[in-house]
Amino acid sequence: MATSATASSAIMLTLPTDGIRQMQWRFADRYDLQMLVQSARGVARGTVAQMVASGERNSHEWTPAKNEMLEAFDRAGITAAFMEPEEGGFISGPKNLALALAAFELAWVDGGAATASLAGFLALAPIHERGTPEQSRHYKELSAPPQPGEDRKPWRGAFVLTEPIPYVGVDTGMLSGKVRIAEWREDEEPWLQVEKRGRFITNIAFANFVTAAVASDDPRIKGSCVVILEETDEGTFDHGTPTKKLVHQLSSTGDPIFNLKVPAGRIVGGYAVREGVLVPNFNHSEVIEAVFRRTRVTVGLMTAAKLLSAVEPVIRYQRGRFRGAEGAKPGTVRYEQGIQQREDALHRLVEVWATGEAAASLGFAAARLFDELDPIEKQKTAIMAERGISGGRAELKALRASEERAVALLRMSERDPRREEIAADPLVQFVLKDAEANVLCPATKLWNTGVGANMMREAVSLMGGYGITEDCPGFLASKWMDAQLEATYEGPEAVQRRQLTITMTSEVFLAQFSAWTGEMRKIAATHPGTGACTLATAMRMWQWTLEHLQKATDASGSKLYHGQRQGVTFPLADALCWLLACRYQIFDVLELERRGYADVTSGGDLAGTVRFLSELCHVQSARAAGEVSRICAELVFGYNEHPSWESEKCATCCFSASEVDELEETMPGIAAMAVDVIGPDGSHPTKAGPCAGCAGANDFLQLQNKLCSCLSGSRLAKDRAAETVSKVMIPEALDYPA
Repeated sequence: MATSATASSAIMLTLPTDGIRQMQWRFADRYDLQMLVQSARGVARGTVAQMVASGERNSHEWTPAKNEMLEAFDRAGITAAFMEPEEGGFISGPKNLALALAAFELAWVDGGAATASLAGFLALAPIHERGTPEQSRHYKELSAPPQPGEDRKPWRGAFVLTEPIPYVGVDTGMLSGKVRIAEWREDEEPWLQVEKRGRFITNIAFANFVTAAVASDDPRIKGSCVVILEETDEGTFDHGTPTKKLVHQLSSTGDPIFNLKVPAGRIVGGYAVREGVLVPNFNHSEVIEAVFRRTRVTVGLMTAAKLLSAVEPVIRYQRGRFRGAEGAKPGTVRYEQGIQQREDALHRLVEVWATGEAAASLGFAAARLFDELDPIEKQKTAIMAERGISGGRAELKALRASEERAVALLRMSERDPRREEIAADPLVQFVLKDAEANVLCPATKLWNTGVGANMMREAVSLMGGYGITEDCPGFLASKWMDAQLEATYEGPEAVQRRQLTITMTSEVFLAQFSAWTGEMRKIAATHPGTGACTLATAMRMWQWTLEHLQKATDASGSKLYHGQRQGVTFPLADALCWLLACRYQIFDVLELERRGYADVTSGGDLAGTVRFLSELCHVQSARAAGEVSRICAELVFGYNEHPSWESEKCATCCFSASEVDELEETMPGIAAMAVDVIGPDGSHPTKAGPCAGCAGANDFLQLQNKLCSCLSGSRLAKDRAAETVSKVMIPEALDYPA
């Protein structure tokens, strides 16, 4: 790092090791997670890689070979990662980071394999998040792999939310699935008739049970709910036809049909009976919200894994590009470096690598945050129950005082005696964590999959024509195509942007963001090589722009920032994601430095690795600053009408030739400074109109000028990172087959 003479001269010798990643992603002290990572990696680079190499992606059908993959998940403990030890698992407590790490390892080789694993958890997630204790225990125990001595097969599940076209992927509030009362005898539990047709349902080919979202089609049932359906229930449980996907072929996808009679006790979360009406305790939207705010993070990490997995194959290809040619003899630069002789190839790979690091940092930070939030959320729920507060609106109202205390805490000085008391309040802790999580979840899904898919295209292009062949090392072409689907999983990009436009404007989050900006300034003082100064200025520009747009109007007087102006809100959400990814990327490097130098086993390559990863932070911060500056400038100035020569305002913003002559008599030379001058005959310079003014935006222009200056050193950092890439050692061959 810039503060260390040793670090400033060190160079990274090898690709980041497992020990480096464990420190960066905060599981160096979690032996259970380390073992899960190794197990998942063994399945990914063994069973899964062999399936891809042998052409299993060429089939839409669910084959015996693909089924063997599920059994490999069971043997490796991946399936059990979702369960508590008493339910057949081996990890206690929140498991967001555990599931994220397992999916990351599987997606390193194939996105479909990761999806097949995650879809089983997704089927259980509604039951886990909102189910009754009996429902949760029952279905987790059924889904857990058999213990030694047990003779049974684990159940597989699917989450049936998406409706057939035209509803598919459009609006999860549009449910064509219906539920009616089939039978309701006095003093007995009601029986339900559930009809549901699904579309693009993952894991459906082998599902023994599903959790299906349905709406009431009976005045005796209120609203909507999620119902558990089993293949042995009375009626039709049709797994449907396979979807003819171009991607993720190692996961099963189909269009099932259900028409089943089930007991009302299968409603996820249970129900109450009020005045002869069955009222589910949770409607389907409440269940989905609880599920997706966690599982979207894992999908984002799947794309991050693709980017980082592309680095080694690209380096190998670039260095060996000319070997075998007549003019490339061993020992020559052309032979040893290949395409990496050229700066362009190295710089483009540095950008791919930097994006992968930022995406992984953002995703794992979000996963850890949900692990922290889960127990606090349960504590909040218990407090609300003690106070007799129930229901979403009632809770929001009750938490307003805690939100005010949280904002006050964020604005207090470090020496304020009230800090300790407020910070210890569990409701304040919940409000702070929840505000951050409400932004990080959609941001991870939006930025990782959207920007990640674009950067995967860049990675494939760095392989030349080899990149779009079946035998491309690292399966990069498949990963590029898979990334396109991941961008639509659990809500397409517009859904994530819509959520961000609401959550990023909360008073608590904006107070947090302001504190984060100051935090980056402090980091810049001690670690200038990370690009923290650039990031802090870009963060200030983003927040200034948001505050400006919330008050500003367009040329016709219409308000700029509101839900229907998605041309304003969506780009601003995109800009925020760039900033968040860089923030957590920098934090991971600081954590590596802190933990690494305190760990005697970290090895002598640590200084070079810290230096290189810091330079990637600097590169990524500069890219983020450029995106933020472009987006914010368009929004601040783009809704102003450009002046024209014919407008009435022209008279106030231009000089006439006679006025310039008069001024010249008292201020010689001013005529040379006058740009927009109208002649006696009405003639004017040949352009669209007088130059647009910047009234009310001087602060923005000052920020933009400052941001430009803050970019100093970013290209030098890219040069140094490129030099490291050209020299870093890689294994002789990939550790999984081509």
